[in-house]
Amino acid sequence: MRIAIDARELAGHVTGVGRYVAELLKAWNDSPDANEHEFALLAHEPPALPPLARLRIASLLHPGAGGTVWEQWVLPRLVREARADVLFAPAYTAPLAAQVPVVVTVHDVSFCAHPEWFSWREGLRRRLVTRRSAHAAARVLTVSQFSRDEIVRLLGVPPSRVQVIYSGPSALVTTPGDRDSSRRLILYVGSVLARRHVLELVDGFARLVRRRPDVHLAIVGDPRGVPPIDVSAHVRAAGLDTHVTVRGYVSDAELATLYNQAAAFAFLSSYEGFGLTPLDAIAAGIPTVVLDTPVSREIYGDAAHRVAAPEPALVEAALEQVLFDPAERTRLAAAGRGMADRYTWAASGRETLAALTGAAR
Repeated sequence: MRIAIDARELAGHVTGVGRYVAELLKAWNDSPDANEHEFALLAHEPPALPPLARLRIASLLHPGAGGTVWEQWVLPRLVREARADVLFAPAYTAPLAAQVPVVVTVHDVSFCAHPEWFSWREGLRRRLVTRRSAHAAARVLTVSQFSRDEIVRLLGVPPSRVQVIYSGPSALVTTPGDRDSSRRLILYVGSVLARRHVLELVDGFARLVRRRPDVHLAIVGDPRGVPPIDVSAHVRAAGLDTHVTVRGYVSDAELATLYNQAAAFAFLSSYEGFGLTPLDAIAAGIPTVVLDTPVSREIYGDAAHRVAAPEPALVEAALEQVLFDPAERTRLAAAGRGMADRYTWAASGRETLAALTGAAR
């Protein structure tokens, strides 16, 4: 069977959805069942690929901007050229004129639940194209029960056509172990969006550093959304230049080093479909602070320290506890050990492949 994959998220800086695709490819590379199929990666520029020595794989490229016009007009032609039996669209939308069955992954529907987080043009595009893609697809995949319920409620997709397949922790993170809490580094990793309350994290950290001058905060991720959030300016205004490091996109090697150095992880998102980077931190044995949301309760359970609201005083108290309370650090580490069994990319790859082959039949 020939499986075509919209691989645009593997071009350029590989972040959330791109990492999702890369981890699935690695899982398929190690799967005898996947080795029976052929994979065609379709993109507007060469995709960045992990080592895939055992996977029968080819890339079909057509230059362009890689946006909605390319998706709707160029991608169907590449699918035909690949002689594909099914198309996997891993990033919310798919060509509506595809002549083969389509399986689309809708990670979340924040653009429907909170349109105020998007420009009117981007929000409208996402709502229209995602809704039509989901209704036209042979199968809709998502990454949590929370997102499944949101897709049913806000996109109107019948529940029987939406399948939950959990993601897993990233392979770039080291295995769990005892961490040197004397380093006192708090880490945030992810695109900087308003809903992730990075400025409130800085404000809570500012309160903590007055009493604990040995703590440091590293923020890693490019600003996105409208208007973009200037974290560096906020840090300077708070007089925290010597205690807070703000960086954009970093390589996997640099990211692994930061996870290895971190004594705590903070991700105060009020809306996620899954949230990969906190899972990475928990799986690596790093005490993690998240907002108390339906998806954080579903995915992380007791393995994360939950905060009721992104208020600086509450954030300060949570950071203090996960950094300096040995009992809480021990509790979180013990609860996090089960993550390696509950979430694996091997299982995710197996279930995703079954959805693709089932749709093709």
